Amino acid sequence: MNILVINCGSSSLKFQLIDMDNESVTAKGLCERIGMDGSRIVYTPGDKDKITIESPMPTHTEAIQVVLDCLTGAENGVIKDLSAIDAVGHRVVHGGEKFAESIVIDDAVIAAIEECNELAPLHNPANLIGINVCKKLMPGVPMVAVFDTAFHQTMPPKAYLYGLPLKAYKEYRVRRYGFHGTSHRFVSKHVAEYLGKKPEDLKTIVCHLGNGASICAVDHGKSVDTSMGFTPLAGLVMGTRSGDIDPAILEYYADKEDISLKQAIQVLNKESGLAGLTGGKSDCRDLEAGYHAGDEDCINAMEIFCYDVAKYVGAYAAALNGVDVIAFTAGIGENSGFVRSKVCEYLGYLGVQIDAEANSQRGDDMTISTPDSKVTVCVIPTNEELMIARDTKELVEA
Repeated sequence: MNILVINCGSSSLKFQLIDMDNESVTAKGLCERIGMDGSRIVYTPGDKDKITIESPMPTHTEAIQVVLDCLTGAENGVIKDLSAIDAVGHRVVHGGEKFAESIVIDDAVIAAIEECNELAPLHNPANLIGINVCKKLMPGVPMVAVFDTAFHQTMPPKAYLYGLPLKAYKEYRVRRYGFHGTSHRFVSKHVAEYLGKKPEDLKTIVCHLGNGASICAVDHGKSVDTSMGFTPLAGLVMGTRSGDIDPAILEYYADKEDISLKQAIQVLNKESGLAGLTGGKSDCRDLEAGYHAGDEDCINAMEIFCYDVAKYVGAYAAALNGVDVIAFTAGIGENSGFVRSKVCEYLGYLGVQIDAEANSQRGDDMTISTPDSKVTVCVIPTNEELMIARDTKELVEA
């Protein structure tokens, strides 16, 4: 079974074609600058080198058409025609409380996703465009929606309710939703398999650390708390996002800067976090280099980030009443032994002991704790696309 995985952003589109007979990636790519000048696709067919093709993409309709043309092209195509695509899996950012699991897409599902647009105004509309375009260009091909929020729908009220008037939740759906759920689900399952156990046997903390970052407490296979909240702005200090702050700062800062509340939120999303602390540096590699070169701003930013992660790990160790496994994933979590080491320095009280040699390596699934560490610490590369493809295959076959 060939499954096309689509991830539509507001001005981008990531895709993978996955052969589910062996879960291998047949082709993958990224459409950039959709709706802008200079739009292009970066396409990797099979084991060949990347190809960059400049092509006008005024909307996602043209972008998906370019993707399909690449996949079926005479020179660099990987399938004969569109009939070789058996199903399409779509990443959808927000499912609200309507979706606790992935679902086959029909008109009712599309309408329900539209109702969640106000909860994710930058993402859900783009996700819906991808769904509607695929529906038009590949009529009759089954499609599945996989939601970033679904995995966290197992959180109890004590974890997802805010200390606001209850009307905020009952009438306006203000609650903790959490994000990165597809990644947290994949990693928490895969780390159990890697350790020869079942997810139901473990208390796991997943640290998804990238430009966007979140921590998730997974109790015997179920999410029971996560650091992102009503929006992806909450939780850790991130690349350009502030993470948790005193909400009263918003009014104070907006008054001082003579800007609107909406503009202040934009500052928190786009101009804060590691970039805000360092005058524009949000790439962890640049920050590490600055740290070792003695740049005070980089030192502070990296210390804040690692301290933040360690605090959430500690909080979730308490929420789980103990922890068996800590798994690092995503761009920073998978590649920065420095960050992993700095975080784990705070976790000695849990009995965490890190193997410095193992932690200096890069690769696939790794254990970086010592054999006598009371908590197993692993590095597990995330694979959200494969998780989406697995869900799609399971639902379509059912």
